[in-house]
Amino acid sequence: MSRHVGGVTLDNLDDLPKKCRRCVYWELAPHLGEQAAEYGSTELEKEAWVSSVLLEWGSCGKLVRVERVPAGYVIYAPPAAVPRAAAFPTGPVGADAVLLTALKVLPEFAGTGIGRMLVQSVAKDLTRRGVKALEAFGDAEPTPGSTCVVPADFLRSVGFKTVRAHEKWPRLRLELRSALSWKEDVEAALAELLGTVDIPAPTPAPIERQLIPRVGGSG
Repeated sequence: MSRHVGGVTLDNLDDLPKKCRRCVYWELAPHLGEQAAEYGSTELEKEAWVSSVLLEWGSCGKLVRVERVPAGYVIYAPPAAVPRAAAFPTGPVGADAVLLTALKVLPEFAGTGIGRMLVQSVAKDLTRRGVKALEAFGDAEPTPGSTCVVPADFLRSVGFKTVRAHEKWPRLRLELRSALSWKEDVEAALAELLGTVDIPAPTPAPIERQLIPRVGGSG
C-alpha cells in the first residue's frame, strides 16, 4: 500500500475533509469566525489564511495520500498567525515553538499509523528550518465528532509532553530532535562515518613479463 506525503497548498486544499475545509476555528478570532459562518464565507477565509501563511512563512500543512486517496492532514503555523491560540488558558506557546493546530485522519484509515506519519513529517520539515519545538493545545476530554482540537492522548502517544496541565486544554510540547526515528539517526551516522573514511583504491597486480626469444639473430 503506497503512501505519499505532500505539502498542503491552494491547489489541493479541497482535498481536505469537507468539514475541515470549511472550518476556521484556528484561523480566525472567535467573533470573526462566527461572522464568517453567518455569512457563509468560511471557505474563502480558510483559503486566504493558507495563502497568507504560505507567502509570509512557508509550508504550513501536510497531506497524506494512500493509493492516491487523501487519508489525513495536519496544519501548523507560527503562534502569531493563529488567532485562536490567544483564547486558550494554557497559553502562550513557547517563543521557540511552532503551533500544531489541526490533525485529522479519515476514519477508514484509523489505526494505520497515518497520524504518527504526519507528526514525523512536520518534525522533519521544521527541523530543516531550524525550529526547536512543536507545541499543541490538546483536548483532554474529546467528544465524538470533535475535530478542531487534537486529543491530548494522541499527542502523548507520539511523543508530546505536557508543559502546562489543565483539566480540559493542556499544552503539550515535542522537542523536534526526539521526533526523528532511530532509522534516520542510524542513516545520518553512517553517512557521516562514510564521509570521513578514506577507502584506498585497490593496487593493480603486477603484470608478469615474459621473455620473448629473439628470432634470426647472429649467435
